[in-house]
Amino acid sequence: MLTFVIFLPLAGAAAVVLLPKEREPWSKWIAALVAAIALALVVFLFIDYDRDAGGFQFIERATWLRSDNSDFKLHYAVGLDGLSLPLLLLTSFLGLVAILISWRIDLRPREYYAWLLVLETSLLGVFSSLDFILFFLFWEIELVPMYFLISVWGSGNRIYSAWKYVLYTFFGSAFMLVGILTLGFTAGTFDIRELGQIGAIHDAIIPAWAIFSLIIIAFLIKLPIVPFHTWLPDAHTDAPTAVSVILAGVLLKMGGYGILRMSFSIMPDVAKDASVYLASIAALSILYGAMMTIIQKDLKRLIAYSSVSHMGYVLLGASAIGTVGLTGASMQMLTHGLITGMLFVLVGMVYDRAHTRNIDELSGLAHRMPFITTMMVVAGLASLGLPALAGFVSEVTVFLGTFERHEFLTTMGVVGIAFAAGYILWTIQRVFWGEADPKWAELTDATAWWERGPLLAMTAAILAIGIYPAWMMDLFEKGVGPIAERLG
Repeated sequence: MLTFVIFLPLAGAAAVVLLPKEREPWSKWIAALVAAIALALVVFLFIDYDRDAGGFQFIERATWLRSDNSDFKLHYAVGLDGLSLPLLLLTSFLGLVAILISWRIDLRPREYYAWLLVLETSLLGVFSSLDFILFFLFWEIELVPMYFLISVWGSGNRIYSAWKYVLYTFFGSAFMLVGILTLGFTAGTFDIRELGQIGAIHDAIIPAWAIFSLIIIAFLIKLPIVPFHTWLPDAHTDAPTAVSVILAGVLLKMGGYGILRMSFSIMPDVAKDASVYLASIAALSILYGAMMTIIQKDLKRLIAYSSVSHMGYVLLGASAIGTVGLTGASMQMLTHGLITGMLFVLVGMVYDRAHTRNIDELSGLAHRMPFITTMMVVAGLASLGLPALAGFVSEVTVFLGTFERHEFLTTMGVVGIAFAAGYILWTIQRVFWGEADPKWAELTDATAWWERGPLLAMTAAILAIGIYPAWMMDLFEKGVGPIAERLG
């Protein structure tokens, strides 16, 4: 069933592309139906997962490539545990959201929805892969739809931003591939579970720390961490709204997931030695991203730099090398995906109506957009970590997990929260609660079902996690527990 879930969006993409020209308006309905079925199936897997047993479940495995002259094999292997299952749920949920908020796309809609569905398959594959080579292939596949979605349906300097994203990711992937091949050929397997049980690598052609560095650099670029972050503001600024939602909500989590699943799980000894360096980079990203956010005038760039800051908490939690910190890092990936995805949806709605994202030009929009304003307040308060909302749970867990190990650097992370409160509240006040500007008198609120539905669903998820986080946190703890034991 898991394989069916992974490749269902790809099959949907094929169905959309094969539509005759006169049936082109059907493309959005087919894409939405496929994404909804994929989400329903992932929800079924989420419910069916045996939390008491833990570990990898729903495993599907087949020999993919075999050498007749040696024992070397490559396998198609997929499965889910407490770390990957919530991220699969996030991916399928935001995949449906991205299609719904694109309901009025009229430029080559068949291609647009097809690329969104291909992107969803690649992301589902990344979080499900149990073979390192398979993981790498899904990791690379997402470059193709992302390039076309930004370069064709984006705005501004979209070609430059699309190529910058591709080149940054490809640069990191080249290093990761060298590390994967070195690790796999040395260990005699690319199976992620087997690699995690082998222990220290001593007989590789390069030192273990070099392998670790080659692999983790790709994840740090994707996260992204300062100084590898500069592709993100450009990509967000010029990408269409739905792509920004997927980019911030899911693609950045590929980096955090890779650090936990690959770097820490497979090479725990090197990860422990690198702990303080990773925490230092995390603190730098938190503070730098927060300070850069304050000076932004474009709403999209503001949220993009806030993502740089907030994803620093993922690395900070991971650097704690303990169950609480790793759980906090995992929760931060999930909650950031929901909150920032919602922020980008709202900014896109404002831009569609006002045709500007310049904060200095916007004022008093609450008078014309009460529903959008309410949703922005909810998302903004969640982003700054207000109790009873999802952001608070993950950030507090990160701080609890890291304080004893990195006291000063954790304090710097807390300072980042103060910055977040400043730039979020200041932005909402200027854009929505400022003096009503007569030139925005004709703006309309979000009234369509495909606008309100995704926002209400994301609000419900943010509240559900904030009020009762155990239903997600317990699952993440099951997933990161074995990783913490190896790091122990």
